Amino acid sequence: MNRADFSGNVRNYNGEGNWSVEAIQKRYREYCAAFDVQTNRPLAPREASEGDVHWIYPIMDEVILGIEENDVACIALGVDFVEEDTLFPFGATLKSNTARALRRTNLTELQKSRLRERISTMLVSGIIPREMREYAKLLRTVGIAEHWPRLDRDIPRDNPHAMRFYRSLRAAEGLSV
Repeated sequence: MNRADFSGNVRNYNGEGNWSVEAIQKRYREYCAAFDVQTNRPLAPREASEGDVHWIYPIMDEVILGIEENDVACIALGVDFVEEDTLFPFGATLKSNTARALRRTNLTELQKSRLRERISTMLVSGIIPREMREYAKLLRTVGIAEHWPRLDRDIPRDNPHAMRFYRSLRAAEGLSV
């Protein structure tokens, strides 16, 4: 069923503005052009209808599949998504799955640097969302590099959640706390 023809209750689980379906599709095409790759991925959200309810599931599920298949435009969207502060329906799950997929793909040095900056900034700010477990694994994969002095100096030692991830990162590097 075409959602434009649907007159019932529409439950759209996608973001708005820069994270709407249309905006993500547009950025995907822009990234494809920038990386000089063909846009052969349909990149559309899964949809379903039953009775008078129509569901539009997160398009980020399709982006995550693209990341897992090493689609460079999807990888770029995934890095953007990890950097985003906006709340989304199913956001913790989507961001965890995005981080997990990014951990298993080929990232450019610029993308690694952006991810290091984002995740280390969250840690020193004491912002520890549910997806931080996957973010910390991603940070271990891309390396903490130049962010160690900042983490050592600025980690909020009175925040047990931030300290748990800080300790696990130090242990993974073979460093004492």
